[in-house]
Formats: sequence, C-alpha cells, structure tokens
Amino acid sequence: MPTIQDVARQARVSTATVSRVLSTPEVVSEATRERVMSAVDALGYEPNHAAKSLRTLRTAKIVVTVPDISNPFFSSVIRGAEEAAQAAGYSLLLGDTRNMAEREEQYAGMLRRKEADGLIFLGHRLPATLAGLIARQGTRAPVVNGCEFSPELGVSSAHIDNAAAAEEAMDLLYGLGHRDIGVITGPLASPISRDRLKGVHTAAGRHQANTQLRVATGDFTVESGEREARSLLAGTGGPTALFCFSDEMAMGALAAIRQAGRRCPDDISLVGFDDIRFARYLDPALTTVNQPMEEIGRTAVALLLEILGGTQPGPRSITLPHHLVVRGSTARAKA
Repeated sequence: MPTIQDVARQARVSTATVSRVLSTPEVVSEATRERVMSAVDALGYEPNHAAKSLRTLRTAKIVVTVPDISNPFFSSVIRGAEEAAQAAGYSLLLGDTRNMAEREEQYAGMLRRKEADGLIFLGHRLPATLAGLIARQGTRAPVVNGCEFSPELGVSSAHIDNAAAAEEAMDLLYGLGHRDIGVITGPLASPISRDRLKGVHTAAGRHQANTQLRVATGDFTVESGEREARSLLAGTGGPTALFCFSDEMAMGALAAIRQAGRRCPDDISLVGFDDIRFARYLDPALTTVNQPMEEIGRTAVALLLEILGGTQPGPRSITLPHHLVVRGSTARAKA
C-alpha cells in the first residue's frame, strides 16, 4: 500500500504538507493542492482514517451542483437540501454548471481536493472525476444524485417515478377526449426525459384507435416551450392538447397558444410538469404533475449523510410520491 511518504516524494513536498492538503486544504495554495492530489490519485493513496480524528477529516461542507440555477424547480430542491444540511451541521456550497461538462468537472474537483465532504449532483452526467472516485472507493464514495435516476451510475438517488407520472398526465388528456396530442420533451440525453417519454408512449399504446401523437424536443426552458409549441400549432388542424415536460415550457406554450389566436383550455388543453410555485397563478391555472421538490433535496442530503456516517451498505434508490394536480388549463376536447 502506498504511504504518505510516497505521496510526499512524488509531489515533491513534505509529509506535513500532504497531511495539511488532506485535512485542511484551505491553508495550502491551489498549485500545491493540485500537485499533492495528483500524486494521491496516481498512487491510489488512501489516508489512514483510524489514525486521525474525524474532525480533521471533515470540512462540514457539501457541494450541490445544478444544471440551471435560473430554473425555479431547482431552487425548491436546493431549499430542501439546505434545510437538511444545516440541521446536520453542514454548509451548502452551490455550483451552477449551466449544463456544461467542464463546469461539472470543476466542482467535482472540490471533492477530490477534500474541499468538501460530499457532492450531490442534480443533473444526469457523472463527471469523470467522480466516476474515478467511485471506482476507487465504491460505496464509500460520498456522491448522490437528485432528481434524475440512472441505475448504471451506481450512486444513491432521490427522485419520482417519471414514467408513471407522465402516463397519468396523458391518461387525463385521453380521458378528456383528446386524440391529437402534442408533447414537448426535455433533452433526450436526460434520463427523466426518456422516462417521461416512455410513460407517454405507454399511455398512447392503450389509446391507439384514432389517435395522433406529435413529439417535439425542448430543453426545459420557457423559450423552448414557446418555440416548439408554436411549431406544433402552425397551420390548420394540429393538436387539441399539449403536454410539456416542465412547467417553464408550459408557460412558453401558453404564450404560443395565445399568439396563434387560440384559447386555453377552450381550444387547446395544456399540462405541465413540476408544479413550481408560479403554476397556480397562471391564467388559466396550470394542470401539472406535482413533484415533492424540497423533499427531494432533503432526501438527497439524508442519503449523503448515511454514506458519510458509514451506515449505507450500498447505493439506495428512493422513489418519492408525485401527484397530478388538475387545474383550469385542461378541459374536454370539442366534439
């Protein structure tokens, strides 16, 4: 097994410097931290936890990365996470990755450099830095996913059953007599988009007779909802209902419906997803799938604390309840 002396020799520093990097990295220059951690990774060195106090190995900080900080869905998840972290004596460090892989790697590096005790990522990508950490530490790696669910990542996750939720939304529209339905998905690289689309097709498969399904791809933003809805509603005919994979996209779709000279729900029924706090205040109030956003954040922190406390035997997938909230944006299809 490599020793701290081996790390010091490869990084060209003293053993005391290696110890400081691993216990109190904030007192060491960034260049030195990078050199020491590169040596740690190259040698596969693991500190002797039994020889050090738990206090010196903890920063009492948790990093949470979000794909888009401007999305009100994530703000609610973060609120729940911060409440749980504060109650456990941890501070939350927030990273807005803007859906950029290089930003995800930058924040993941904080965990590698021992600048935080754990990391929760709310996107769908697992940065290479974290994948390497999981490969070395297995179930001890303090990494948790929130909102998304990808079993192949091998990390604990807090989420809802997105396929079932989308299926319920479609069943509502079919039950109201809609047979031509437009669906605006999120990016299909995201597991939640793929799961929701799976639910859409499951529901559509049960209502095959005289039905049409039109699928467009958005990016969860209000702008993409307006753009894709405008395209779906162009020309004569078209769908009598729209199902958007986020409330933000539904807000954009509502604008597109009005721009097309149509009325919601008289001409076009509209369903969103998330139940962000603005949904009930739209005109008409938005029918949507309610996600327990704050509870997702709290549960993700609880999972991370289990790992940090050594009480989690393996990755846990926690599926939280959702429910369909029916409001004024949906109505029976015209005969």
